[in-house]
Amino acid sequence: MSSSTPHKMPIIIPNVRLNDGHEMPIMGFGTYSGKPEEFTRMISDAINAGYRHIDGAMFYGNEVDVGNAVRQKIEEKVVKREDLFLVSKLWPTFMSPLLVEPTLRQTLKDLQTDYLDLYLIHWPTAFEENMGLMPKGEDGTILFKTVDFVDTWKAMEACVRQGLVRSIGISNFNSQQISRLMSHCSIKPVTNQVEVHAYLNQKKLIEFCRQHAIIVTAYGPLGRPGFQKDESEPVLILDPKVKELSAKYGRTPAQIALRYLTMQNLPVIPKSSTKLRIEENLASLEFDLSKEDMAILDGLDCGYRNNKWEWALKHPEYPFNLPF
Repeated sequence: MSSSTPHKMPIIIPNVRLNDGHEMPIMGFGTYSGKPEEFTRMISDAINAGYRHIDGAMFYGNEVDVGNAVRQKIEEKVVKREDLFLVSKLWPTFMSPLLVEPTLRQTLKDLQTDYLDLYLIHWPTAFEENMGLMPKGEDGTILFKTVDFVDTWKAMEACVRQGLVRSIGISNFNSQQISRLMSHCSIKPVTNQVEVHAYLNQKKLIEFCRQHAIIVTAYGPLGRPGFQKDESEPVLILDPKVKELSAKYGRTPAQIALRYLTMQNLPVIPKSSTKLRIEENLASLEFDLSKEDMAILDGLDCGYRNNKWEWALKHPEYPFNLPF
């Protein structure tokens, strides 16, 4: 009998079925705020580990790097384009209907692909165009623009019809904004990507979206460690109850935080720059939390939102003034 270590089976990543018939892998790889020089390696590590869902955005400023990394893996025959689920987002300065298609085409060029799997309206709050990504007035505040996101959406629908993108969705929309969009759309949004973690469990918004057959995708699923503004802001993966469960299951606190969401059938897009953590995040799919422990994590909800989108506090479409 051979004493060599058996080859580890690749982790199976379940898909979530979207309302348009397409499927999205429940575990994605987030690309926000990495260092440019690390990007090719990070994406390479993620694809090698088994990730196929890559979440990005024009605003992140790294779509050329993501495109190069993906192209490399395709050339190495590790993956085919059709194995991947590539996501990008339309930034608020490009919400005028005439800008939607050219902006998407720029993203396609940067990612070196001829279609996206999913394109999202990044925020419901339009900003002034042609002044950079964060257009500011003399007083330093962001300059808003009056663009109805329903009109933006109609331009997104046209991109689907042209075959530039397969599925379209929204991000950071509240229940009122979703209701308005649903009454004016001909193609339904497949997902609403919002901040979700045990400290902000978004139960009401998730239930509301489910009633409309919209999947909620969780960004910041680990509570966005490293983005806390000061010591008064809580860090989910340091929470005593999360650490207790980590010890009980022999899993990392991050794995507990991620499994809490994927067991609710919520796609997650954690970001990590280290190979070990990239692999560990994926391995969170290899165990289940008990019903009792899910309830303990439900009990951590305190409405803590890390990404408050302060830039747009005074925007008429600021999304976080409603309970959900």
